[in-house]
Amino acid sequence: MRVVVIGGSGHIGTFLVPRLVRAGHEVVTVSRGTSSPYVPAPEWQHVRSVVADREQEDRAGTFGRRVADLAPDAVVDLVCFTPESSAALVDALRGRTGHLLHCGSIWRHGPSTKLPVTEASGTPPVGEYGTAKAAIAAALKEESASGGLVTTSLHPGHIVGPGWHPVGPLGNLDPAVWGAVSAGGTLRVPGSGTEAMHHVHADDVARAFELALEHREAAAGEDFTVTAPTALTVRGYAHLAAGWFGREVSLEPVPWEVFRASTPAEHAQASWEHLHRNHVFSTAKARTLLGYSPAHEPEDAVLESVRWLVEHGRLPVSRPLAV
Repeated sequence: MRVVVIGGSGHIGTFLVPRLVRAGHEVVTVSRGTSSPYVPAPEWQHVRSVVADREQEDRAGTFGRRVADLAPDAVVDLVCFTPESSAALVDALRGRTGHLLHCGSIWRHGPSTKLPVTEASGTPPVGEYGTAKAAIAAALKEESASGGLVTTSLHPGHIVGPGWHPVGPLGNLDPAVWGAVSAGGTLRVPGSGTEAMHHVHADDVARAFELALEHREAAAGEDFTVTAPTALTVRGYAHLAAGWFGREVSLEPVPWEVFRASTPAEHAQASWEHLHRNHVFSTAKARTLLGYSPAHEPEDAVLESVRWLVEHGRLPVSRPLAV
């Protein structure tokens, strides 16, 4: 099968593209050509790469046609963020391609009211990003239900793995958090410390996409949540992370207004966005219909990210990892 992967050199594509090659597929990637996969693999020598700026070509109305002209049997779209961009691609592929798989986000669901969240039980999204992802998923489901293009949407948690910063113990990307954790210092924690985040290793997401391609009939018209088997609370995550450095960390719960006053605005807002959602998800649907079985617990996936960052001098820590 010829599979076109849009955004193939990113976090998920780093693992998905070699998987598809090993499975015997002919793989074509479409990207801006400005980055390389995070992890090298010999399978990339068998991949055809097409350079295209999606944003520019969407404005020109040519991107969907460019993808369709590659004559794919299936398209995996890892970098679609607006309903308009998704609709244009669907219009171009309808009647020409057998399967479109879209990468969504768990943020298509708003703050939790019942845990774990399933595909059907989440609250309405909040914020521009989550609202757009929810709209795309709904439109794709309707497209398939109406007899149009066969589509599937997969919704990962907070993606982690080698090459990039994980969402940290306070729900943000503030490197100072890791400095405090590795030093065994004190962390000011907004809220109660019981708020949850649901991570997932990029290779587990890649495996889910591979399974959806393999089980097209089961995946047709469906949406799936793709996360690690368990989620981490702020408190548990912070103590686990300190242990990686052979340290213990003290947590000081503070009201949100105090946290915002002592934290750079960008990081304080990121913490709010992650923690007030308090997300914990079920992957039962993906397990039942696709055979999805994530290989990485969240702490193992995050540790892999942290280890890579420390080894490459990209994370300011006070002492080496002890694990």
